[in-house]
Amino acid sequence: MSEKSRIERIIDQINSQNAKKIALSLVIAFACYHSLLHIRHGTNSCKWLLSDGRYKGDQEWQPYGCMLHPYSKADTRKCLRYIAYYGKESHFVFIGDSRIRELYISFVEHLKQDEDNLLYLTEKPMTNLTHIDNNLKIKVEFIWSPFISKEMIGCFREWDVKKDPPSIVIVGSGLWPIKQANYSTENVHEYNLNLTRLVQPIDNLFKKKTKTLWALQEPVNPDKLEPENQMITNEQIDLYNKEAIQVLTYSSAYLWWSVRLVGQGMITESPDGIHLAKRALKHDTQILLNMYCNDYMNYNDGTCCSSMEGHTTLQVVTFAILALCVATSLAMLVHRLIKKLRGSPSYSLLPDSDAPIPQPAQQQNCYTLFKSISIMAVIMAYFFICDRTNFFMKENKYYSEFSFWIPIGYVTVLGIFFTEDSKYTKVLHRHQINEWKGWMQLVILVYHITGASRILIINMHIKVLISAYIFLLSYEQFCYAFQMGDTGVVTLFRNLFKLNFMTVTLCLCMNRPYQFYHFVPLLSFWYVVNYCFLAFPPHISAQNSENNMIQYFYLLLKIIALFSVITILFMSEVFFEKIFVTRPWKALFVTTDDDIHEWWFRWKLDRYSVLYGICFGVILHLAKKYSVFTDTHHGNLFSRGVALSATFASFLGIGVYITVTFLCRNEFECSEIHSYIVFLPVVSYVMLRNVSGALRTRYSSLFAWFGEISLELFISQYHIWLAADTHGVLVLIPGYPVLNVIVTSFIFVCASHEVHRVTKVLIPYAVPSDWKLFLRNFILFLAILVPIGIKDGMF
Repeated sequence: MSEKSRIERIIDQINSQNAKKIALSLVIAFACYHSLLHIRHGTNSCKWLLSDGRYKGDQEWQPYGCMLHPYSKADTRKCLRYIAYYGKESHFVFIGDSRIRELYISFVEHLKQDEDNLLYLTEKPMTNLTHIDNNLKIKVEFIWSPFISKEMIGCFREWDVKKDPPSIVIVGSGLWPIKQANYSTENVHEYNLNLTRLVQPIDNLFKKKTKTLWALQEPVNPDKLEPENQMITNEQIDLYNKEAIQVLTYSSAYLWWSVRLVGQGMITESPDGIHLAKRALKHDTQILLNMYCNDYMNYNDGTCCSSMEGHTTLQVVTFAILALCVATSLAMLVHRLIKKLRGSPSYSLLPDSDAPIPQPAQQQNCYTLFKSISIMAVIMAYFFICDRTNFFMKENKYYSEFSFWIPIGYVTVLGIFFTEDSKYTKVLHRHQINEWKGWMQLVILVYHITGASRILIINMHIKVLISAYIFLLSYEQFCYAFQMGDTGVVTLFRNLFKLNFMTVTLCLCMNRPYQFYHFVPLLSFWYVVNYCFLAFPPHISAQNSENNMIQYFYLLLKIIALFSVITILFMSEVFFEKIFVTRPWKALFVTTDDDIHEWWFRWKLDRYSVLYGICFGVILHLAKKYSVFTDTHHGNLFSRGVALSATFASFLGIGVYITVTFLCRNEFECSEIHSYIVFLPVVSYVMLRNVSGALRTRYSSLFAWFGEISLELFISQYHIWLAADTHGVLVLIPGYPVLNVIVTSFIFVCASHEVHRVTKVLIPYAVPSDWKLFLRNFILFLAILVPIGIKDGMF
């Protein structure tokens, strides 16, 4: 056998095991990088909010390293009421020139509930202004002080001696000193001295928990300046900003860099070359509101100036147990290494493959168990750091037609590139199902990271993919039970373990309810329903129905019974709630605020998908039994005429669903229709994919690979790809969004693949075939569940 070439040796090294090593190295490298960032710039996300940022493609402002919540007027009033409820008054002071005045007006306009026209700009523009709302206990003042004069310094000293100083002071000055200097730099030294006189009162106010924001001057647009303002140049502005930075950097004042960047990004929209456009003023208002309110409101999409979520006793206990497993695993590894060095026989490590796991010796058995749990512990620690701390940064999602469709088109073409022959020929064979799951999962990932849920048409078609997943789950389960006759309890619990192991672990580690990971509860529920349908007498299989047609009649009765139960639950939401809020299983279906409406919405949306999967499996079996078609060869399923008719009908079915989504006016209307017609695009796709022998016997190995880990991908995205409970995006490389997505995606996929592998390794340990061991583990599971359930009010 000839020796492999260098390229072949390199290709051999491209595998999942080496990819995971690279991913681990990247995580360690980025952990070191972010540690250095925190050492240099601090961990205060308020400073990130006020220091830097950029405009996204939709002209929305993205702060550096944190997420900006878009405060509506209702959100703002809710925040101020919350603060007032605890006896604290909100007092904002804007002091400076006409630029600060416009910022004050924008802020007050946002606070006002009515649409009264504010005429501040035309009524004595150089006067002080005050807005008071006694209901919200807020006072907002504007003090006209275009110079850093005795009056401005006097205001700061007056607040310093007050018992209740302002909550926030926004101050800025520069235009008038520049204008007065008239191209001269002589006033710069005086400007520096006056700034120095502000430092002490600002520091004293900081001790009284008053934040002082010094707004750096935005650049001007020379092309729009009036003749009397031509002496205001960007060079002069930079000079005065430099003096402010030099004096105030080491004071307690917050240098508001981002206000300059916001104005600079919209300088062409300035009405007169000096003052900001309304959109830029709205961005500045949102920055102020996020700085002031986020720590009180704890919005998921507002991480700027928001404190880290506290940990619970259950989280501490969970991580302590995982840490103990890691320590035990390391001790066993050291013991094995010592034995190896002494020449004693040892056992080989578990290979990274999907091959069935043989029954190991007791020593190897324990080591494999603790090693697998330790790997899971490390992955959970990464999950926790990414989404429950401010160690890694987070940013808001960004949607555009380009950012959504380009990635989908790219991965689709890439998947087609990896097309190869399958060894299977039957309709919906294993490779084809995995390919379908993989492509759907990749589309769902793009949908989530771009925030495309706001687009109704896209939203509804993603719902089709979720329904298709449940359809496939039901179809696979029915075919397996029907062909193999296996409806055993061990099979049930092994599949439930496979579905829920990662989710339950995350619930314990991340302090989230089971329903937060809504996809897994949905799959698990319908899997159990389907199991009850199949296991409930009379038990029907391919063997006992071969020559006994009455079995198909029983099967029809069971389908009608299942349809009736689902419809009865759907027709009465009150009855539905009584069933699902019954203890102890209530905790499985309610959200954090004890609400079941989220489960009700998702349940009714896909209530018939499981029936569509069963019915399709039955029809497919009967069609093959009575030779309507045969799929044991590589040719087409039907004759040319029938194949063309089936293809036309399939396109028609997909077209009908698309037309309906365009015609319905809102998500509620579309969702009401969805459950009745979702079988049209699903079955139509199956027909298009299988009518042609050339299509049926080929598949994309890339999509099939992703399909194998689709469940882990769906769950992992919540915390290590997205961020802030899916409301944002995890940032490992700030300032480079495309590169960041590539790197985080690589780590995310590797982590998901490893969780999938670990889950498969742990299945025989968690759900053994021996009924005695199975009963032992079940009792241990209850012993763990009952204390947790009592604490969470399940019993």
